[in-house]
Amino acid sequence: MLPSISPAQHIGIAVLLVAVFLWLAGFGRMLWGGRFDHRPEPEPRVAGFTGLAAIPAQRRPEAHPMESVELTEAEEKAFASLVRSIRTLPQR
Repeated sequence: MLPSISPAQHIGIAVLLVAVFLWLAGFGRMLWGGRFDHRPEPEPRVAGFTGLAAIPAQRRPEAHPMESVELTEAEEKAFASLVRSIRTLPQR
């Protein structure tokens, strides 16, 4: 013990050292866990599809009535022309 600091400061130093030790242990575990991935690969949801597991599959319009919209004939024609114009854009 250092004679020039109070007991409260001794407790504060001890708490700080424990916090630093725990932080270093957690940081080391995070780095070590990132080097070696011990988890098995997730099974793809759709046969033959190996997409990202973090992106959920798109739901069908029948899933919820708020996810489908009835288009008028004019809107369908406008959408079709928009899709055609997008397809004709030059690819990068």
